[in-house]
Amino acid sequence: MQTSLENLGQLERRLNMAVPVDEIEKQVDERLKKLSRTVRMAGFRPGKVPLKLITQQYGPQVRSEVIGDAVQKSFGDAVREQNLRVAGYPRIEPKPGEADAKSIEFSATFEVYPDVVLGNVGESRIERPALGVGDAEVDKTLQILRKQRQHFHQVERPAGAGDRVTADFLGKIDDVEFAGGKASDFVFVLGEKKMLPEFETNAIGLAAGASRTFNLTFPADYHGKDVAGKTASFELTAKLVEEPHLPEVDAEFAKLLGVADGDLAKMRSEIKANIEREVKKRAQNDVKNKVMQVLLDTTKIDVPKALIEMETQRLVQSTRADLESRGVKMDQLPLNPEMFEEQARRRVSLGLIMAELVKVHDLAAKPDQVRAMVEEQAESYEHPDEVVKWLYSQPQRLSEMESLVLEDNVVSWVLKNAKVEDKAVDFDEFMGKSA
Repeated sequence: MQTSLENLGQLERRLNMAVPVDEIEKQVDERLKKLSRTVRMAGFRPGKVPLKLITQQYGPQVRSEVIGDAVQKSFGDAVREQNLRVAGYPRIEPKPGEADAKSIEFSATFEVYPDVVLGNVGESRIERPALGVGDAEVDKTLQILRKQRQHFHQVERPAGAGDRVTADFLGKIDDVEFAGGKASDFVFVLGEKKMLPEFETNAIGLAAGASRTFNLTFPADYHGKDVAGKTASFELTAKLVEEPHLPEVDAEFAKLLGVADGDLAKMRSEIKANIEREVKKRAQNDVKNKVMQVLLDTTKIDVPKALIEMETQRLVQSTRADLESRGVKMDQLPLNPEMFEEQARRRVSLGLIMAELVKVHDLAAKPDQVRAMVEEQAESYEHPDEVVKWLYSQPQRLSEMESLVLEDNVVSWVLKNAKVEDKAVDFDEFMGKSA
């Protein structure tokens, strides 16, 4: 086999190869003879079909298979000889030649993995969020839990902030009713901002049975293109006004949160533990994102287009599957792969950088680390021991745990070598909640 290697760019290569025709013919003959032992053909007993007939019927297919196998083998041998790390799949093309040529020539165009030269993270600054969990944070979370379980009672007074209103409304633009401008028994809560501010403002002060007519100008960037930037006249009639009631923090409330005996101290303890787990998780994710950005900023690499394309397709398929599981009909919502290219480039770049970092600094996941990660993941379930056993019986899930440990090892290494500053953060802002 003859080979030659061409550099077509930073990462692109082309291997030119030639396979002797004699070798191809020899393998074709061997396969046809082997096939003759079992092939069935009308008028002949098994194993007695003349080789000439077998060659006529199966020769082209066998030749194609032999050439394909020879090409793949030649490519694999050449890659090993040249010590090439192929990224993605090669594009193999035959070269035109004479019918009586002594060899079949072809080329394989492909990309190789880049040489990753790790950058210096020593001068990088990372702010690590610092947030304690005390009684104040437990109280704020309790208030949120109460609001999530609030109920409404009918009142005879005019509607105010926080009240739930059931109403009929009719909107017109230039005295013509427009699509989406009419509703009956429409329910909304004043202050939740699910309606336009002008709409909520005009609902305030209406008691059941009262009506109000007002003008409302839709924002220029309103999602309804037909009415964006236009002024509509609305007639709003309140039919029911209800005020919110929060449940008392008592034994019954504790039972609602899963504390079987209704013990309030135990309830607060469990809430605090849950908050601490969530704070830890969010802080770890925040730091991890910052570490990954540091790796991208300090180590610049050329990324194989083939790997980006593969990751883009994986992201498209994953997003499609997720949306379909939510009931979205994908024939009505096509996904443009270009939307995922930047994310794919980032993921591939990080994968290459982290792989090099793990190799150079021996950061692979250790069995005891994986075990600790599995047990930590199982803590939030009712029967942790059963979850641990289940995870260890699922190779894919266990592989995911190993990947998480590996990421944590990389993060720990960067934090030890970068300039890290603990910075106090606001509980509400950090947790994305409001009391």
